Amino acid sequence: MTDKPATKSPFADIAPALADYTDNVLFGDAWKRPGLSHRDRSLITVACLISLYRTNELPFHLKRAMENGVTRDEIAEVITHLAFYAGWPPASTAVSIARKVFEEESQNDKGETDAKAQTRSGG
Repeated sequence: MTDKPATKSPFADIAPALADYTDNVLFGDAWKRPGLSHRDRSLITVACLISLYRTNELPFHLKRAMENGVTRDEIAEVITHLAFYAGWPPASTAVSIARKVFEEESQNDKGETDAKAQTRSGG
């Protein structure tokens, strides 16, 4: 992981100070604290977003969680567990969002696999 995030905040053109805080404080300082692994921080973040019904941020953080080592089965278990604490509507919505994220990731993985196969075959 580098000192600066790889991508800029999507709202930098409207709120540059918020973008700076997001890039440098949230994804910089807060995510780099030594007390929790990135994987654990991702699980906590996903659980909070589901519980608080923050559907806009959930797809990004589901992808990030998988990049940080959280499995699809673990995400499904978090959603199921939260149905009892956060309620059925947030859990149901999280399932729909997770399904879309998983489908996108599967398509991306298939595209990468196809590209590698084509490169090996010289095509």
